[in-house]
Amino acid sequence: MQRIIKNNEVIDETWHLLPKDATLDGISNCDDLIVPLALWRDHSRALKVRDGGLGVWLDADEEAEEIGDDANQFQVIALNFPAFTDGRSYSNARLLRDRYGFKGELRAIGDVLRDQLFYMRRCGFDAFALRADKDPFEALESLKDFSVTYQAATDEPLPLFRRR
Repeated sequence: MQRIIKNNEVIDETWHLLPKDATLDGISNCDDLIVPLALWRDHSRALKVRDGGLGVWLDADEEAEEIGDDANQFQVIALNFPAFTDGRSYSNARLLRDRYGFKGELRAIGDVLRDQLFYMRRCGFDAFALRADKDPFEALESLKDFSVTYQAATDEPLPLFRRR
């Protein structure tokens, strides 16, 4: 079972992340699922009436605006980082939190490494599914790397000079 970092703790994963090519066939009615955006677009009505929890995941080339108005219908929104160097999901995280007011779990998935977690949290992420070869307990410590931030961000809307 995979372990994730959520709300500054390492916990066992309880959600099922469906692959990008998933279909409605074989989906359990009561499991907590994170479905790809394409499946949500094609079958949103059927997915809404299920008994289990519902989340959606966006790949880096998909825009937050595609689910913006529906964002608060999801318990989890996962944003994929296909490569360590691909930062497009940072922008989607900021949009979901700041423009669309998403209050649920915002999860980073894909090529997620320790060095990114602090900055991901600044953009609004509160859960992290690290790469399978990385230790979540060691990565959790990275959230304490900096004690003060200067710039405004999703996690602290005021810059340091305004916090006096």
